[in-house]
Amino acid sequence: MADEKIVFTLDGGDVVIGLRPDLAPKHVAQITKLVKDGFYDGLTFHRVIDGFVAQGGCPNGNGMGGSGTNIEAEFNAEPHVRGTMSMARAADPNSASSQFFICLDEVPYLNNQYTVWGQVESGMEHVDALPKGEPPREPGKIIKAVVIEA
Repeated sequence: MADEKIVFTLDGGDVVIGLRPDLAPKHVAQITKLVKDGFYDGLTFHRVIDGFVAQGGCPNGNGMGGSGTNIEAEFNAEPHVRGTMSMARAADPNSASSQFFICLDEVPYLNNQYTVWGQVESGMEHVDALPKGEPPREPGKIIKAVVIEA
């Protein structure tokens, strides 16, 4: 698992994500399982706020859905900086499921409130190019998500 990465193919190109099972082993296991199952293929980024985050992973496309399996919080001290991959959740800290967000900038007030599980290693320009909005008029999407060997 520590030798795996995730690649999201977006309209503009590939986003390579380094996984952090050392920080959040349950979250990395959940995300990689969902990727291998094809869960994220075709899903949109339903919330993209410039200077904040790009959020995706909702099967309903509206921020209200999940995979059907929640994950216990694994909050850690890793800071929410540009390119950080972290899990979205409802008010319940243990409600993360499939939705994630990518930090578009440093967002320190999210630190220790959400579970960091990875970091974008390349392709942030493709994340930056996602259509903005809540939701965007024509949302960007994950064309394909795969797990690769590092």
